[in-house]
Amino acid sequence: MAYREAVQPKIIITGADLTRIVDRIAHQILEKTDGARDTILLGVPTRGVPVAHRLAARIRAFEGVEVPVGTLDITLYRDDLRLRGARALGPTDLPPGGIDGRRVILVDDVLFSGRTIRAALDALADLGRPRIVQLAVLVDRGHRELPIRADYVGKNIPTAIDESVRVMLTETDGTDEVRITGKDSA
Repeated sequence: MAYREAVQPKIIITGADLTRIVDRIAHQILEKTDGARDTILLGVPTRGVPVAHRLAARIRAFEGVEVPVGTLDITLYRDDLRLRGARALGPTDLPPGGIDGRRVILVDDVLFSGRTIRAALDALADLGRPRIVQLAVLVDRGHRELPIRADYVGKNIPTAIDESVRVMLTETDGTDEVRITGKDSA
């Protein structure tokens, strides 16, 4: 029997780096949206929600603009429901006034195959008709299976298909960092 040594996770983004990345994305949103006018941030659970709140807080700090933040549960729109175990439904919480005719920026932590964002677009279509939909992600790791790209990217991290990118946030994990691990990692 061959012995395989476990590959240790490698921290590729520290907490300080993560703060700078969120600041940079917030600035890009302000620049590309005319000061975030008529913009809503919708976080995709789990880690997209705190990222959306962080972006809104930084936009408020930079420009004094209150950007509404909501949550978009995509559980029932996933195309892998029959491949995975049962999953609890999460809340979908839209800001007052809804999404009709507004700019909606979907916020997620990692963009990989594009299937999560496809599910988010399907869920959004059932809730209303935004004027425009954009995407903000902390990490784009490549390996797209669908023709989806982010409008705002914190960091592009080329990965092997068998590697995993794990975003950890204080709100959900007690620390801020991004790790990359191989398939044999703990």
